[in-house]
Amino acid sequence: MMEAEEHYRRLERMYLAAPINCIYEPSIKISEGRAEIEIPLSEKYHHSAGGVHGSVYFKMLDDAAFFAANSLEGSVFVLTTSFTTYLTRPVALGSMKSVGHVVNQNKSQFIVESVVWDSEGREIGRGNGLMVRGKHPLATALGYSDD
Repeated sequence: MMEAEEHYRRLERMYLAAPINCIYEPSIKISEGRAEIEIPLSEKYHHSAGGVHGSVYFKMLDDAAFFAANSLEGSVFVLTTSFTTYLTRPVALGSMKSVGHVVNQNKSQFIVESVVWDSEGREIGRGNGLMVRGKHPLATALGYSDD
């Protein structure tokens, strides 16, 4: 059986290998039931009024929650089945850092929460949701395996 730390490092490689992350250039750190993600902000993420688009908030919150849950599941991808997002403060410059953690789990699902902050340490959004175990093996995911 794989050691937990090796699983976390594989999940980090998997996240960074996802084609979507070529756009955001994130960093990620995963531990047991927890994930931290940070991205530098860019005007390419702005809506027409000059602030970061809500889709970036959602991505940061959902990704941190997802990897917190998947840190506790070593065989298959987990899937987001519902996720509520609260955008509490606008941001345009600096960076965004999200932290997700699992607050409850059972045989089939994970209840997760995440918070995102700006580079001044102010909370700018939060979310919570439900993740379930999927059927897609982690071993076949881009970046997860050594092959």
